[in-house]
Amino acid sequence: MSLILQNIKTKVGASKDEIISSAIMLFGIKKSDVKSAGIYKISVDARKRDDIHFVSSVSVTLSNEGLEKSVAKRNKNARFHEETKINPTVSTNKKSGRVVVAGFGPAGMFCALLLSEYGYNPIVLERGDEVDARVKKVESFFAGGELDTETNVQFGEGGAGTFSDGKLMTRISDPLCRYILNRLVELGAPEEIMFEAKPHIGTDKLRSVVKAIRQRIIQNGGEIRFLTKLEEINLVNNEIKSVTASNNDIETSALVLAVGHSARDTFEMLLNKGVIMEPKAFSVGARIEHKQASIDKSLYGDLADSLSLPKGEYQLSHRRPDGRAVYTFCMCPGGTVVAAASERNTVVTNGMSEYLRDGENANAALVVSVSKEDFGSGVLDGVDFARSLERRAYSLSGGYKAPATTVGTFLEGKTQGASVIPSYRPGVTETDLNKLFPDFVSDMMREGLRKFSRQMACYGDMGAVLTAPETRTSSPVRITRGENLTALGISNLYPCGEGAGYAGGIVSAAVDGIKVAIKIIESIAPNNG
Repeated sequence: MSLILQNIKTKVGASKDEIISSAIMLFGIKKSDVKSAGIYKISVDARKRDDIHFVSSVSVTLSNEGLEKSVAKRNKNARFHEETKINPTVSTNKKSGRVVVAGFGPAGMFCALLLSEYGYNPIVLERGDEVDARVKKVESFFAGGELDTETNVQFGEGGAGTFSDGKLMTRISDPLCRYILNRLVELGAPEEIMFEAKPHIGTDKLRSVVKAIRQRIIQNGGEIRFLTKLEEINLVNNEIKSVTASNNDIETSALVLAVGHSARDTFEMLLNKGVIMEPKAFSVGARIEHKQASIDKSLYGDLADSLSLPKGEYQLSHRRPDGRAVYTFCMCPGGTVVAAASERNTVVTNGMSEYLRDGENANAALVVSVSKEDFGSGVLDGVDFARSLERRAYSLSGGYKAPATTVGTFLEGKTQGASVIPSYRPGVTETDLNKLFPDFVSDMMREGLRKFSRQMACYGDMGAVLTAPETRTSSPVRITRGENLTALGISNLYPCGEGAGYAGGIVSAAVDGIKVAIKIIESIAPNNG
């Protein structure tokens, strides 16, 4: 148990020791009573450019519990904190077969990791390749080579997050979030993710963490099968008895579906098998690219060049009275726009940053919410809607180059030169994005751009570049599950993570994977068969 001292304001550039000393002084604690202290969380308050400062929380352990209670009682900004521990009751209900985890993204990785630590020896099926081979295939596609439909930015070891900024921010307030961060540090992630308000790993460092998780699972007795796609589920009396993968049947005690939101063929197979699913709202749009220096200047003003401040990042949103929203998503400071297609003759964009975020450009998704009122109420109508945009983009650009234009051209219909060099590989094609998107998407994007230009100066740059389409913001379907986390009507099928519709990012997907693993541990006895 520790005491968290919150809302500690210090100048930009204050050291960790200075922040801790300020906290101890502010809360009236004697230094001699402090057994240990450290930074719990640190963020930058840049709402007023003439008053940019750090806002931190400090974790302290005092010499006795009575002192801690006294500090907490007299200070509203002090609270107790205890690290989350996982201690499920292991079931004695024996079932034949192995626990199978389909998908090795954040949800599947953390689910398999916890299961392996409790003696379940899970079999993980991953349709894509291991991370080193995956990087080579992705780089080949970026350079103009052939698209591998099984190993790409969407599919392969680590999931789509492997080619991202490695963001660890989440909107869920679950104690397991900090548990996930602790495990990531244990497995090689930078220690600062524990206290940064907007933590990230970066795609370069994330790859070594992904390999460490794989190696830990194998050491614990688990098995990872790459280039092995889940092809069929074989049901008897509303229970999965086996699964088919790469033409081999695997006797299955439980199946975890952590396939990610791009596994469209898997969704089709599940629907044909009678698995209950529903269409889900998601968002589509484009990636917007600015100079990183322009973003830093917009946020920090005269302090833009301060080495004590993180690379500038932002999140903007606007909602009409009718509920239609436009917002920025997955902002990548110092990053690149990447080719994220997983189907032939389609174009898909995403964003990626390395740990140092030291690229010249920054990018973010600028996306508009869409729902079944826009694309239809059929289970896979959202998938079809997104796919139609991706195919149209391929047609408009004449191949895997992405349709692109400047903000000024998009807003005014008049040719406007670019102020940034587009980072998308294998390149971009100047395109009228009104020919790509339905009117309601284009109109809302324009409304958002004009609105956001009044909030951030860089959004007034008519030479910023829009590269399209961004269609994989979240899953367009939800595999319906009950309170026990199993699919409706199937007792041992566990929809999990972002693809199943229950997460939105690395941390929330990993948390969902842990929750599913706990349910399995409490329902089925370990079987090392």
